[in-house]
Amino acid sequence: MLDLASVRLFLLAVEFGNFSRAAEAAGTVQPVVSARIKALEAALGRKLLERTPRFVRPTEDGVAFLAKARALMAAHDAATRFDDAPTVRLAIGASDHALGTGLEHVIRHVRAALPHRSAVELRLGLSQPIRTAFDEGELDAVIIRREAGGADGEVLGLDPLGWRATEEDVVAPDRPIPLVTLGPHCGVRSMAVRHLEAAHRPWREAFVGGSCSALVAAVRAGLGIAPMGAVASGRMGDVGPRYGLPALPPSEIVMFARAHSPAVAAAARALEAAVQSMLRGA
Repeated sequence: MLDLASVRLFLLAVEFGNFSRAAEAAGTVQPVVSARIKALEAALGRKLLERTPRFVRPTEDGVAFLAKARALMAAHDAATRFDDAPTVRLAIGASDHALGTGLEHVIRHVRAALPHRSAVELRLGLSQPIRTAFDEGELDAVIIRREAGGADGEVLGLDPLGWRATEEDVVAPDRPIPLVTLGPHCGVRSMAVRHLEAAHRPWREAFVGGSCSALVAAVRAGLGIAPMGAVASGRMGDVGPRYGLPALPPSEIVMFARAHSPAVAAAARALEAAVQSMLRGA
């Protein structure tokens, strides 16, 4: 007989590539995850995971068991779901500058923590409107980037801001800095402009995009320099020192959540763990 809780922990360990983060997503602790997966391996008579201090990844037998484990948990969730049971819905909001290119990573991990065929709604935008939507009860959990500090919410970590650009020269001598931003309502842009003007560095608007993915594309095309966090830019290099640009302070990445059911609470834990894994450079 297989212990289904252990099977679910195995799936989380594979998704996160780390026992500690799988434990955070499941609302338990690392020794429990390790012990239950060892018991699962003993029950199957196969080693499922290769463990090192830096990562966890499935063995050949683990890869073979992975599809079966997913099918097993899907069948379990389907068996416990009745037609008159309410569908689990989770509405998430995120600042684009908090997640950026890491959005797919976060969505995958949140969906893995929810029952099969749950409904996930995602709203992406600027931090202040996203926070307002949470305060007004429109969203269950949000991830925002906070520049000015504050005492509310759960700080998941710091994300360093930098001047993101390719290795090619995009700033001509004695010319204004070509900025790639989300536009005048963006807090990151406002903060970057303040630092440029305090340093007496002229600048110009080279590109205004609707998402951080668009900013990354513009930067890679050589249109200019984007003030962005490490996570949102996909850890693109910081060219600030090369052009003598003022250093930008790191920002807090903050989570707000309200759990109105056990399933939503589990998804919120998975959201927290996924964002923290990105901030740690996983």
